[in-house]
Amino acid sequence: MKKIFKALILTMACSSAVLAQESPKEEDFYKIVTLPVPEGVLLEVGGVTMTPNGSLALATRRGDIWVVENPTSRQPYFRKFASGLHEVLGLIYKDGSFYCAQRGELTKLTDKNGDGKADSYETVSAWPVSGHYHEYSFGPKPAPDGSFFVSGNVAFGDEEWWRGEARVPNRGSIFKVHKDGKIEAWAAGMRSPAGLGMIDGELFYADNQGDWMGSGGVWHVKKGAFTGHPASLKWVDKNSPVKLTEEQFFAERDNRKVKNAGGNYIKPENVVNEKPDYLYTLKEKYPAVQLPAVWLPHGILGISNSEIIKDETQGDFGPFAGQLFVGDQGQSKIMRVYLEKVNGEFQGAAWDFRSGFQSGVMRMTFAPDGSMFVGETNRGWGSAGDANQGLQRLIWNGKIPFEMSTVKAMPDGFEVEFTMPVDRKSAEDLSSISLSSFIYKHHPVYGSPPINREDLKIKGVKLSEDGKKLRIVADGLRKYYVHELTLGGIRATTGSWSLVHPTAYYTLNAIPEGAKLGAAELKTFDSGKAKAEAPSKTAKETVSPDGKGKATTAAPAKAAPMTFAQIKPLLQKHTCLACHSEDKKVVGPAFKDVAKRKYSAEKIVELIYNPKPENWPDYATPMAPMPQVPKKDALTIAAYINSLK
Repeated sequence: MKKIFKALILTMACSSAVLAQESPKEEDFYKIVTLPVPEGVLLEVGGVTMTPNGSLALATRRGDIWVVENPTSRQPYFRKFASGLHEVLGLIYKDGSFYCAQRGELTKLTDKNGDGKADSYETVSAWPVSGHYHEYSFGPKPAPDGSFFVSGNVAFGDEEWWRGEARVPNRGSIFKVHKDGKIEAWAAGMRSPAGLGMIDGELFYADNQGDWMGSGGVWHVKKGAFTGHPASLKWVDKNSPVKLTEEQFFAERDNRKVKNAGGNYIKPENVVNEKPDYLYTLKEKYPAVQLPAVWLPHGILGISNSEIIKDETQGDFGPFAGQLFVGDQGQSKIMRVYLEKVNGEFQGAAWDFRSGFQSGVMRMTFAPDGSMFVGETNRGWGSAGDANQGLQRLIWNGKIPFEMSTVKAMPDGFEVEFTMPVDRKSAEDLSSISLSSFIYKHHPVYGSPPINREDLKIKGVKLSEDGKKLRIVADGLRKYYVHELTLGGIRATTGSWSLVHPTAYYTLNAIPEGAKLGAAELKTFDSGKAKAEAPSKTAKETVSPDGKGKATTAAPAKAAPMTFAQIKPLLQKHTCLACHSEDKKVVGPAFKDVAKRKYSAEKIVELIYNPKPENWPDYATPMAPMPQVPKKDALTIAAYINSLK
């Protein structure tokens, strides 16, 4: 029997005068368990897969393959299956053998004599490498026809160290490896395609923010697709399925190869007041361009997106069967994605799901019991967490979290379905809902701030009779934009809980056609407008203690330094905590380490808007420019940092 227990929510005996209990969090539904790894073994997991007998297999960046027997027990047994491989970043089991992508080849590993160790290392296919450290190869993923998909990371420049390059063929691309070893070009435009996923026989991949990639996201990869990064166009020819050339691309986009007076190239930086280019405008001219099905806003839904897997546990992992889970290496967490097809193209919503893993989430797979194994590493990349590597297990406890189950696009807004009925009064109050939209630039700068942000007017809502579906009607939907939907005021009928994750990010590549709700069907009450602000009171005139005159107003006392608890909401709002903490190195330096530099407040603000990665050479991931942070907020953050000196 499947283990969804639809009635496991504890009831509370509370009168109307008693406040509701604190709403549950992620950890109240999904528990992280760390597997006991043998002493002296440093896994740095690059690949995970299950075998037909229920064993778990791991590939490591250090070139080993491990088989873990009884992986869900308290005492799993680790057996080394193979070693001597080169930076393995993917692993599958097929027809009695393991297949993995090394830096420059697809390798088949087989135990032919039955002793539990690989005695056959067979090169299925090989591809060029230039020797650059960043030329990772990811995969493989099995295609429906029995072949394999592999993706190749770009290298980076010498003098122009920030610029992704395809120094040899197949870099910055996804290619197909046939059974006979023949390599077939498939798609181009990738930067750091660390996460491949075969979903219902179709290929998807996750990319990372960087040059030409405004943010991370999930792409549906059709044959001949171009997803945005130009490096791989160097190798496009008349036989390629990609019908966009390097010449055509740079006729549309400024590569910003500019030298200073000394003859050295200048790193492109974000230009705040410019007329920007967008990826969708390139698609309108060249149909080969493939937009992301879902943008994963940088710093909110990860910073280094990785594996994509589908929940096929039929309810053993919770109420999200059929949806996607996407790992993130930098923030050491997992996001959830709901996809739908509109006008023949994928689009959908993304949420946070579970954070708190001990190292960067690189690979995931489901066990037969419905739990999820998570393989982790941070070597060379940096990640949240207190470990350099990890093998953990995520287990659902059978209780239903109060979440948005799905968000679907409608002709006049969105339809949200919840995992449990919502309180009607809170759902039919427009002040419970906020909606805005934004987009990213398509430029050679490292990442993009969210730009063109606009708040959308909520015209009304309609809640279903069972309280589980909410139609939200809004003005100003924008095609190709990310729509940020926050339901901060909506409560469940159970315990008056707030949503575990109240914000969804819906990428609206197409607005569906169909009937719109009429005004008579909508609830339009807005308690935020109904409540008038209390009038300010006139200050009373006072006299001095001797009664002879008016008292002089004393100079205000110097404000006490802002504490971390006080500044935390502002840091969360602007995603600073995605990469920084007060006193600990994460992806970026600790705020206390920044304070030691003794920058002025104005200098810190300048570096928020235009970071200088060369100031922090020990950190692998450059900070993206953040000109969207209001000057007042940036100065407040600067004052907090300087208070830590």
